[in-house]
Amino acid sequence: MTQLLNGVTLLSHLGIIGVAGDDATSFLQNQLTQDFALLGLSEARLAAFCTAKGRMQASFVGFKRSHTDILLVVSRDILAPTLKRMSMFVLRAKAKLRDATAEFELYGLAGEPAVKLAPNLQEPWSKTEIGNASVIRLYSADGHRRCLWVAPAGEPAPAGPALDRERWLWGEVRSGIAPITAPIVEAFVPQMLNYESVGGVNFKKGCYPGQEVVARSQFRGTLKRRAYLAHSPASLQAGQELFHESDAGQPCGLVAQAAAAPAGGWDAIVSIQIPASEGGRVTSGGAAGPVLSVMPPPYPLVADV
Repeated sequence: MTQLLNGVTLLSHLGIIGVAGDDATSFLQNQLTQDFALLGLSEARLAAFCTAKGRMQASFVGFKRSHTDILLVVSRDILAPTLKRMSMFVLRAKAKLRDATAEFELYGLAGEPAVKLAPNLQEPWSKTEIGNASVIRLYSADGHRRCLWVAPAGEPAPAGPALDRERWLWGEVRSGIAPITAPIVEAFVPQMLNYESVGGVNFKKGCYPGQEVVARSQFRGTLKRRAYLAHSPASLQAGQELFHESDAGQPCGLVAQAAAAPAGGWDAIVSIQIPASEGGRVTSGGAAGPVLSVMPPPYPLVADV
């Protein structure tokens, strides 16, 4: 299995929003699901930017380069609209938002390079500095360690064999954590992608857009969907509707992220109605579409906080 996910790849599908200024932390504290006031310089955070209805319009891996300079790693296909939307809320805050993608290089490290270059990162979302680069431990994929490498443009690439980007994307799927991309903007509240179980939601922080809906989903038993891993013999894509045999006329969920599997077929993260995960036929594209095998996520789901 080691050869399936081992090497270094340029993450050209990702971009960076920079937030700088004396109020950078407090601004993000008021906008995102994560507690940036408690964020130290040796850690990163998964976070979501929600609508007033609690639907995720973006997700980030965020970290501080200093207490007044924060970087948010985001899918490049939603960077521009996300930056525009977030900038509307700056108002009088001493915080300046920018597209900082051209200022940095982003690499993914998987397998041996992740172990050798950052052996001290033992827990997901822990962070260290290697020269001018920030290195963040991500969730593993099938036991293979994964890290995100963010360095100023012009810095040397991290050492290691080349890894195909499609293979990296497959590893993202196998980690069970789906980022928000254009096809699924506003499709899910955070718990529908298990964000509360992988460090993406802090229920003890103050208000942010959609906070009441997110909290109600957690504490009042209103959550109807969860994220699971799935495999299909046919191709899958983010935003594709899924159906369960118990009600073939109505979708039971959506594909959140998908990638070609090295052994054939397609692997995916799917967000589906909880009963649909417990048995019965789940298909893609329609009731007569290809049948999916649905599996639990590769991490435990937390109980209500």
